[in-house]
Amino acid sequence: MFITLDGIDGSGKSSQIERLCDHLTATGANVLRVRDPGGTAPGEAIRCLLLDSNLEMHRRCEALLFLAARAQLVEEKIRPALEKDMIVVSDRFLLANVVYQSIGSDISPDELWRVGEWASGGLRPDLTLLLDMPADAAMRRLNRPADRMESRGVEYMETVRMAFMVQLPRAAHATAIIPADRSIDDIHQDIVAAVREANQ
Repeated sequence: MFITLDGIDGSGKSSQIERLCDHLTATGANVLRVRDPGGTAPGEAIRCLLLDSNLEMHRRCEALLFLAARAQLVEEKIRPALEKDMIVVSDRFLLANVVYQSIGSDISPDELWRVGEWASGGLRPDLTLLLDMPADAAMRRLNRPADRMESRGVEYMETVRMAFMVQLPRAAHATAIIPADRSIDDIHQDIVAAVREANQ
């Protein structure tokens, strides 16, 4: 089973992914946790270029770098794990690429879905969970310097939040929106329930 979690930064993805992986492991599942971009040597190098550098780049260049990192992640880590019947849990996947690179640019979501599906070798998540909360509240949670995406401001992030909900149905075979401005335990319980339902 291939599960992805997404949402704007500050929505609590990292904490919930850790809890979900712990829960799945406790049930006896063999779990692989990855992050996108990243997870491989080329992917981590690309991640540094994308998120931690001050390099100026066109949105199309930015999008292609995300796609390149994901292509390597799919072929090196995700697909081999799925072939071994492991559960793969990914922090982001193509949905984020479509949303972040289409907002405020001349690149259409349809174009990004098309090229993104080719770059991913046609691999589509079984379940995508969108952690949703208002951008202003999510940005207040961040306790580190803003990365390339976050530095575009709260209004941009709120637009991204809305775009996530519009594009979510195309992201996976099954999807769910999880309200993220609640207790960690409540969010975790909803995530586990959504995973259980998708796995039936």
